[in-house]
Amino acid sequence: MSSVRDNRTIGPAITTTRGVPGKNVPKKQANPIDAQVGNRVRLRRMLIGMSQERLGELLGLTFQQVQKYEKGVNRIGAGRLFEVSRILGVPIDYFYEGVNGQHAPGVHSHNATQATPPIMEFVSSGEGLQLSLAFMRIKDPRVRKRMIDLVKSLAEDGEKEN
Repeated sequence: MSSVRDNRTIGPAITTTRGVPGKNVPKKQANPIDAQVGNRVRLRRMLIGMSQERLGELLGLTFQQVQKYEKGVNRIGAGRLFEVSRILGVPIDYFYEGVNGQHAPGVHSHNATQATPPIMEFVSSGEGLQLSLAFMRIKDPRVRKRMIDLVKSLAEDGEKEN
């Protein structure tokens, strides 16, 4: 005979287990390091033109599981991260670039944690990555210069309208 626990959610972030008095467990939240690792998996996967489905196949996972890893919702274990690094052709420390000074929630340090710079957020976004990859394929320096001028002009027009 198996026992089944009855879990109830009370308020925004506390789950209680019926039958265990005073046992409150906070809901699971994404750790910033897990989000960083997942973001770097996504960035590298997109840079080499691999789909989530293909990465999932190579890892024996569904694309939904790959999505959860990339969003930092699910933590990537050490063995799986080793496999991901092998498949994507990068060393494991690639996934931790820019993590310096970050600690687990509740652990304080004398060094302030730094947020991801806006430029890195943009470059690692879908649009930023597509724009960067397309721009890198333009070989003529004059065309590159004209593209930069066009984007700057469009950005200035957008600022004037606001």
